Amino acid sequence: EYLKSWGKDEEIIEFDVSSATVELAARALNTEPERIAKTLSFIKDDVPILIVTAGNMKIDNKKYKKEYGSKAHMLPADEVKELIGHEVGGVCPFGVKGNVEIYLDVSLKNYDFMYPACGSSNSAIKLDYKELEEMANPLKWVDVCKQK
Repeated sequence: EYLKSWGKDEEIIEFDVSSATVELAARALNTEPERIAKTLSFIKDDVPILIVTAGNMKIDNKKYKKEYGSKAHMLPADEVKELIGHEVGGVCPFGVKGNVEIYLDVSLKNYDFMYPACGSSNSAIKLDYKELEEMANPLKWVDVCKQK
């Protein structure tokens, strides 16, 4: 529903297999893991935040602390659905609850296109980073990752 307003709902790819992890999504899409736009869930000052990164990146704790002023605290899996609006494995920056802060990591700009999930553990959509930025409506771009 959320992607309908951009005319992108028909571009959602649904799989017969799970795409709940970077590796599974890359396999389902027959693409490189770095092209999977993974969405990580954190809690900061009692506010849920999402950081979307390239699939070959991981959070750099020093960069995270510099950006947000605190240590990174992943959202417990059993709280993700309640606080974000999507189940673990399908978390994406689309159609989330109103108080969720969304950030895009600069690692996404290294690729001409990527595949974020679409709210389920067996879906994705192909977007370039400008489309992702428009549809995700992040607070800002951040640099909080390092290569795995």
